[in-house]
Formats: sequence, structure tokens, C-alpha cells
Amino acid sequence: MAVEKKVLTAGKAKKPVKKTKQPVRLYAKGLILGYKRSKSNCYANTTLLKIDGVRTKEDTQFYVGKRVAYVYKAKKEVKNSKFRVMWGKVRRAHGQSGVVRAKFAKNIPPKAFGAPCRVMLYPSSI
Repeated sequence: MAVEKKVLTAGKAKKPVKKTKQPVRLYAKGLILGYKRSKSNCYANTTLLKIDGVRTKEDTQFYVGKRVAYVYKAKKEVKNSKFRVMWGKVRRAHGQSGVVRAKFAKNIPPKAFGAPCRVMLYPSSI
């Protein structure tokens, strides 16, 4: 036999609070442009990235050393997920317009050119 307890509140009853706030994003959106290259040579071990909101060489300094994740979908499921990740690191600026060079653990496949990537906001130097 359970005894119910009723709590009487003086005045108005409290309304339940709705959580409509989105979770905080811990990365900046980026775009994979392609490999670093010259007219005749292609350097597949260095990838060029365009980060949203970065327009100058000075703006890129914040992102140097940050980790980059290229998330893609594969057909075969591994560990209950069809998503895979390739990790890299922002190394330096490339030119004056806010493009950066990144080095990945394994070279990015050409299929990824034009695909989105995530530039994590860690490790942080501030």
C-alpha cells in the first residue's frame, strides 16, 4: 500500500520548462578544396581547406594546430556505424585569402574534394 503525498503550492502552478536550445557545436565548418599543387606537381600529403568565416591570413593563425575530421559514410557497417572518420591537423596558412594546409594521417581521397569537414576547436591555445 503506497501512500500518495500531495504537495500544495501557494499561488500559481509551475509550468514545465521546454528545452529548445541546440547543443553547442565544438567545431567550425570547413570545405576540402583539394591537394596542394603546382602547375605540374601534385602533393597528395597536403590538403587545402577553406574554413567558414576565415578570410585573411591573420584569421588562420587561430586554427593552426587544430584537429580536422573528415566524416564520410561507407557501405559496410563497422562497430554498429556506417560512418568513418579521417583525422588530420591544420599546419599553416596557404596564401592570403584564409585557405589553410592540413596534413591527414592517411591522404584524403580525391572523392572528398568539395566535401565538408569539421575543424575542431581543440587543442586550444587560449
